[in-house]
Amino acid sequence: MLTANPNAIVAGQASTLTWRTDFATDVSIDGIGKVDPSGSMKVTPSDSTTYRLVAKNDTGSKEATARVTVTPAPPPPVTSSTPSESDAQLFSQNVKDVFFEYDSSEITAQYHSVLQANARFLQQHPNITFVIEGHCDERGSTEYNLALGDERANAAKQVLVQQGVSGGRIRTISYGKEKPFCTESTEECWQQNRRAHFVYGK
Repeated sequence: MLTANPNAIVAGQASTLTWRTDFATDVSIDGIGKVDPSGSMKVTPSDSTTYRLVAKNDTGSKEATARVTVTPAPPPPVTSSTPSESDAQLFSQNVKDVFFEYDSSEITAQYHSVLQANARFLQQHPNITFVIEGHCDERGSTEYNLALGDERANAAKQVLVQQGVSGGRIRTISYGKEKPFCTESTEECWQQNRRAHFVYGK
């Protein structure tokens, strides 16, 4: 009898071979050599390997095999001390803004899904830091909209943190109604201005 546990490993990990023979006087395992009639040992094959045990005595020989499947180790994450242009491009392509109803900082189900997708991307790129800007439409006082913009930016941040993104990577700022994306006094335009806007690495 010959078993391998686990029988599937990542390159660099170990598997334990365990064997037991009855009445054998000569026991060997291919690639290892002579071994005791019963025992166990750790092996760290670099490639998928089938281990073959041959047990012999005066009456003949018996064989048993155990296969260890080895998958390549994943490449180490690429870290960079200075943000690269490709990171900035990936950020703008994958991290989407969140929009709000009038006079509200509530994240609707539609934009909760957007933030979940943002979080998945950000977890895959842990070196990226970013700013969430809170924006409002032109209605209401400057002071009121600054407070509402702050609530919107932090509502988006809170969802990302709940999804596993480190809060230390996120800075929030409110511009209220001071930096509109659209300057016409129409509902369509106001909708564009009620947002949490994501800005790469500042």
